[in-house]
Amino acid sequence: MTSAPQTPQTPPPGRTDDELAQSDIPAMLRYGLSFAGPHRTALFGDGAVGAAVLLDRIGIQPRAVAFLAKVVRRGGVRYAAELREPVPGDEAVSMVRAWLESAATAVGGVDGDEEAARWLEAVAELLSLRRVHDSRVVGE
Repeated sequence: MTSAPQTPQTPPPGRTDDELAQSDIPAMLRYGLSFAGPHRTALFGDGAVGAAVLLDRIGIQPRAVAFLAKVVRRGGVRYAAELREPVPGDEAVSMVRAWLESAATAVGGVDGDEEAARWLEAVAELLSLRRVHDSRVVGE
């Protein structure tokens, strides 16, 4: 028995930074931390990239987000959401606090806090990669 020729699958078109920055990060956190599968995939994919784009645009350093991930891991999302300044800068505080408050409604215990911390680490790593890429492009 011969099989029909396989049609190559075209990958979905990439999304621009502007499109990713318009993502509803709080909603992605609520659903991505509450449900596995496509919601979690979207959170760690487009959600993390969108968050990194937003933070990059307002000048947040990757180390600030990585440190926040450690705070979440040790104290929990609810604790981090109540910090006066979870990251430096008024605009960033407002944005990140909204993310943390949304995540706090979805996490249940240590496992949820760990997942939120892992997401913040992914955002920090993507933010760092954006910085490295931008510095190399400028240097060329």
